Parts: sequence; C-alpha cells; structure tokens
Amino acid sequence: MRHALSPTVLAELRRPRRYPAVSILMPTHRREPDNANDPVRLRKLLAEAKEKIQADPAVSRADRIDVLEQLDRGVSEVDLVHAEDGLAILAAPGEHQVWSFGRTAPARVVLSDTFLTRNLVAAQAAERPYWVLAIAADRVVLWGGNQERVTEEAGHGFPLVRTPDVPDPQRQERTGGTPSTFSDEETKTFLRQADTEIGKVLATDRRPLYVVGDASALALLDAVGSIAKEATEQIRHGGLAHADAETVRQVVAPALRAQADREIDDALARLDAARGRQEYAAGLDEVWQAAGDGRITHLVVEEQFRAIVRADGEHLVPAEADEPGAREDIVDEVIERSLDTGAQVTFVPDDTLSQAGHVAAALRY
Repeated sequence: MRHALSPTVLAELRRPRRYPAVSILMPTHRREPDNANDPVRLRKLLAEAKEKIQADPAVSRADRIDVLEQLDRGVSEVDLVHAEDGLAILAAPGEHQVWSFGRTAPARVVLSDTFLTRNLVAAQAAERPYWVLAIAADRVVLWGGNQERVTEEAGHGFPLVRTPDVPDPQRQERTGGTPSTFSDEETKTFLRQADTEIGKVLATDRRPLYVVGDASALALLDAVGSIAKEATEQIRHGGLAHADAETVRQVVAPALRAQADREIDDALARLDAARGRQEYAAGLDEVWQAAGDGRITHLVVEEQFRAIVRADGEHLVPAEADEPGAREDIVDEVIERSLDTGAQVTFVPDDTLSQAGHVAAALRY
C-alpha cells in the first residue's frame, strides 16, 4: 500500500489505460470505533466492482479474468490497520495499485479508460509536501515530508556518501597542517554534486526545500551552487545527515509552521487584491464555474471543507448523498481542475473563509 504521491506519480496514474480501468475509492478511518466497518465496506465495493466488470459486454473474456485477478491482488495489499482517511484501489489489464491518502473520499466504483484521480490530486495538494536536504562533509541525505510523516528518500541519487580521504603527510607538511573539513577541494566537489542532484529533483517535483547543516556546511553549499540560495529556508543544525526521521521532523517543524503562516497571509492578501480588481469568486458555485472555465489563478479552500451537491442547470445546489446525481467530492474536483489549469492552491484553517462560503479564488479575468 503506497503513500508517497508526487506530480510524476499522479501524471502516470492519469494517463489513458485500456478499458476497463477500474477505480475503487472509499473513506477509511484511523481509529476505533470508526474503523470497524471499513473491512465490510471494502468487501461490498469489491463485489460491486466485480459485478460491473462481469456484466459489461465491452470487456473481453481475457481482460475480465486479468482485471478481476488484479483487483484481488490489490485488495490483498490493503492494510486497514494503518489506514489514513482515504483508500484507492486502481486496476487495469496488467496492473494494479493501492493508495492510502490523508483526505477522505466518497465510496464509489468507476469503470473507464482512465483512473479516477481527483481525490488523489487533492490529497497530494493538501499534504503540503516538502523536501529536507541534510548536509555534512561525508554524507548528504534527502528527506521527503508532508503533514503525516518524514521519510528518507532512497532514490534520486541520494543518499550521497563520501569515502573519508586518506591524509597526505606531504600535503600537510606543505600547507602547515590538516586542511579544514569545509575548505578542501574534495568536499567542495562532493557538495557541488549534491547541489546538482537536488536541482534535478526540484525540476521534476517542485516543493519547498529546507536545507539543514552546520554553518560551515551551509556556507560552502552556498559557495559551490545555487540551490541553497533558492531554498525556502536554511536551518543551522548539524548532525541531521546521520539522524532518524523523528529528529528531522522536530528540527524542521518550526520552519514549516512559519512558512505555512506566510503562505496563508499571502493567499488572503491575494484574495483581497483580487476582490478590489473585481477578479474574485467566492462560494462553491461561483468557484466551480470559474474552475470549469480555467479562470482561477489562486484557489484558497478551508482544510476540512466538504459539500454534497448536484447540478441544477448551470449551477450547483445542495443535495443529499443518496440523491440521483449527487456529487460528494465536488471540492476535490474543483481542486483538480484548478491545478490542471495552472492555478496555485492554498489550504487554510477551518472558518478562515466563513464569510466567503469556505472557498474563494483570485481569477485571471
């Protein structure tokens, strides 16, 4: 069961598949007694998915057998003991994936030529992912973090490890002693490599970057490359290149809170400016229409805002979950549409936008 979403992963999930691409989504629960019915709900949704596949004349016999097997494999990988707020089981001919994510999703089964990803897209945005680059003279580690966890990245060329240099007695005699750890050319080359590798990471997965190391390490990284200068924040704290995840999380937590506060202040200021220019939408119906037109440049939404609606002509109206045409994940749909058209999305604490219907947007026109 996977947790670490990224733009690259989402792009892969959203590419067309051979029919049927089956998406099973459901809400899950982290604690008792709410999680008691999760296994029952999963079994019912699996049965519904299998029934739809078997009854669909557009599905060939070979694909039907394959996809049913992929679904069973996917369900066997589900770990409801360590569930978050939402679960997605995705299966198509020749493949399956299981995702747990920190945002609830309505229970549904969809057969299409693409996977249903709007809840995963919204969850990835809500997680506020970030990078932590911990540097030392002999080791550089990349950590990926979000609101739930911090995890060491085992790919992207990291960790970088430098073999300790063998002292050169003749060099020491010429220079009058042992060179400084952060002044010798080997260390500069090592950190220059780190600068290059993290640049590649940011090119494919742009997130806030927190660079952590002692003062000498940060100064040298500044001198040999550009990434440290562009970082969201540099944190003077040695030892994290050899630390555990919890220690890393605690060290960067104050910087994360400060950055979140700055982002919220900036988002609200941009909404005020947009209102003054009359390039502003507030409330779910207005924002939904603007998202559909590709007009949103900055979407601001409360973290726990959810709504069940149905379309009534060109507008949305409140609905009950069991009504025909009810849409339980309309907020996630708006988030996905906004991101697809290049908008920035900021999540703010609940009740921040109570006067604006809990969601608002600055518009392009």
